[in-house]
Amino acid sequence: MPTLSRWYIKIGMLYFVVGIMLASLLLAQPVMGWSSKLQVLRPVYLHFLFIGWVSQLIMGVGYWMLPKYSKDKPRGSERLGWIVLFLLNIGLVLRAIGEPVMALVPQAGLGWTLAVASLCLLLAGWGFILNTWGRIKER
Repeated sequence: MPTLSRWYIKIGMLYFVVGIMLASLLLAQPVMGWSSKLQVLRPVYLHFLFIGWVSQLIMGVGYWMLPKYSKDKPRGSERLGWIVLFLLNIGLVLRAIGEPVMALVPQAGLGWTLAVASLCLLLAGWGFILNTWGRIKER
């Protein structure tokens, strides 16, 4: 398995663990009588599970298992693969910070984090498609 695929999958597993922990915290909140302000973490746990875990797992396995692009570059651009990994995770972390803060303290001036996070996630998605598109072909 390529190093890049291992990074995607292992980081994805970390997001899975943290996402499940956040979900458990949110489920326990009414029973434990904790503040309803914890609900600001709902989008964070959803992003962690669906983008951090599922999308990252798909990208890692796709980079590894899809048909070869060419003999010279069997998996496309490794550099672009690392850039996608970086952008995806920067976007997720910024989203995880910015969204709860903006919900709790809108005047904090951190709206830029959501804009940058969205741009990072968009560029990561496009980068993955660009790097993978040529590998999806008829035999």
